Amino acid sequence: MDLEQQIQTLIKNAPQDGNTPKIVEAIAPGLKLLAEQLKHWQYYILQTSSQNWVLTTLISKSGVEKRVIYAFPNLKDASLSISEDNIVAVPIPTIHILFQMIAIQPLDSLIFFEKAGDLTTATEVKREDVQKLINVYLRQYQASSTSNPSKIPPDIT
Repeated sequence: MDLEQQIQTLIKNAPQDGNTPKIVEAIAPGLKLLAEQLKHWQYYILQTSSQNWVLTTLISKSGVEKRVIYAFPNLKDASLSISEDNIVAVPIPTIHILFQMIAIQPLDSLIFFEKAGDLTTATEVKREDVQKLINVYLRQYQASSTSNPSKIPPDIT
């Protein structure tokens, strides 16, 4: 599924409440911009048996904590990182991963491994950068919808 198809699926599967599909459509160019900087159209994400994404806490030498989710380029690489029986690797479209990042509150970054077999080099996508980019598109959407300026709920921006 290419990026445009991923966006259409995301819009189609958004809650049909009158606002959400329009908001998803408004932020889609930002998500696509981010996805185009990555090398794959889908990545494997580790999930628990209850379908929660596996969050890993990294601690730097200076003691700074960062909560990340790893995205693997293939099933083999993802499988090498499974350390518990209740964890599975699931293929997820790149646009959907970036979109979900917004909803996972404790998440600081997504770590995308780009090259199969290489788990030492990765691309980090920071939550704060994604949020800033999406806010730009939300403000543009809000400005363009002058006939009904309250279309975006205040808790989204």
